[in-house]
Amino acid sequence: MTAFLLIWSPKKWPWPELPDVAKRVAAGEAITDVWGCGFSRSILPGDRVFIHRVTLEPKGVFASGYVTRAPYEVPDATKKRGYRLCVDFVYDYLVDAHHEVVITRDELRKHPLSVQTWDAQTSGISIKPMAEGALEKLWIERTGKRARPVVAPVADAPAKSTKEQASQAWSAANKAAAGKRAARVAMYFSSPKRPNNMPGDGEGNGGGDPGDT
Repeated sequence: MTAFLLIWSPKKWPWPELPDVAKRVAAGEAITDVWGCGFSRSILPGDRVFIHRVTLEPKGVFASGYVTRAPYEVPDATKKRGYRLCVDFVYDYLVDAHHEVVITRDELRKHPLSVQTWDAQTSGISIKPMAEGALEKLWIERTGKRARPVVAPVADAPAKSTKEQASQAWSAANKAAAGKRAARVAMYFSSPKRPNNMPGDGEGNGGGDPGDT
């Protein structure tokens, strides 16, 4: 299996959703994400990915996963080529790197991990076999061995970033709450009136507060 390095710089993207995403992964939820992969087009579904936090402490590797979709082009007007390459993957382990990492940058400086260039300027570089073997061994020692998360295949549909997922979940929750409020209001005003002018509860029973339904 080939492994690739993904880079996260909190200076470029603060990632406020990370604590919640880390909790969901720890709870066993199969969370998919999308990440830029630089110029790499050799990444394949099933390949391993590790995410390295750079620029600010704590620096080090804090997440791992498996690729679910090979590199694809996403329009990006800020790039000279007019697009950027991204991959979809599913997390199998993730910690809140705002506070901790699994393997520190100092540990990555020790042989045989030191044969790899960890402070890459872009994501998508291949991890050298010698470093990959040592990294995976140390990773399993610290995180435990887990089965690969199962993700339902969606043909040619890119994954949504954790930021997009959080926004959609928030929107859905607001819509659901608004729908419940509207239903309660409708029930209050449409229910048959009782002699004492109190509305019924829609079940043929006595009147009451619509918030009790």
